[in-house]
Amino acid sequence: MARGAGREAATLVKDTIAAGGTGTVQGAIALVGAGPGAADLLTLRALRLLQEADIIYYDRLVDPGVLELARRDAERVFVGKEVGASSWPQDRINAVIVAAARQGKKVVRLKSGDPGIFGRLTEELKAAHDAGIPVEIVPGVTAASGAAASLGRGLTERGATDRLMLATAACKPGDPEPDWAEMLRPGTSLAIYMGVRQAALIVESLRDASVPMSLEVEIVSKASTPQEKVTRCNLGGLAKVMKDERVDNPAVILISWPKETIAHVSSIAAA
Repeated sequence: MARGAGREAATLVKDTIAAGGTGTVQGAIALVGAGPGAADLLTLRALRLLQEADIIYYDRLVDPGVLELARRDAERVFVGKEVGASSWPQDRINAVIVAAARQGKKVVRLKSGDPGIFGRLTEELKAAHDAGIPVEIVPGVTAASGAAASLGRGLTERGATDRLMLATAACKPGDPEPDWAEMLRPGTSLAIYMGVRQAALIVESLRDASVPMSLEVEIVSKASTPQEKVTRCNLGGLAKVMKDERVDNPAVILISWPKETIAHVSSIAAA
């Protein structure tokens, strides 16, 4: 009925009644994006699922205002993670959402931003598929979009940046660091998620690749919330500004390398 298949829903009800109401109770899982912070950035589909949910498993970055929009009697379970301290390891989260769905519950796994962008969606999606449980993905406003909106501009600009790169500095333990220099080239806007603690490493990597240290950098922490903070600097001063301004996660680091910058540098060299 929720997806508009009224005739199919009516047939299922009739068939269940004819069978005496017997059968296996089966729940469902929705992997829902809560957006970057502000509750009114939630999508209408996410709102509907929150109001239908029996149980909601939510992350530490989900704004309390979003949870207030859920069904009043829905159970709320915090499954947040802190960098370097996982009181809720991913395997355990997978297990509890599957177990709840097997009990016939409508499960919402609520993640900040968009669940498909650095949100560990793949592991939870696979767990649901392996258990044979219906699963739905509901995209949300990702943090980079929220940060750009707070700055009053777009993530790209025609004629200046025609490539947008989204990257995370919080890689899986044991994985090599991202190749920042490969990502950031003329005509690129680079949005780095969870990069506060890696700021010095990012700058060092880009300096070694001869990326101009004069490039503009904007850091938006806690985008779209009352605690939002915007910090600006050039690339060379990023690590120092992060420390001096006490910038903390969740934050998005936005670095733009416009096409005209490289043209300007080339013209100076030729002169």
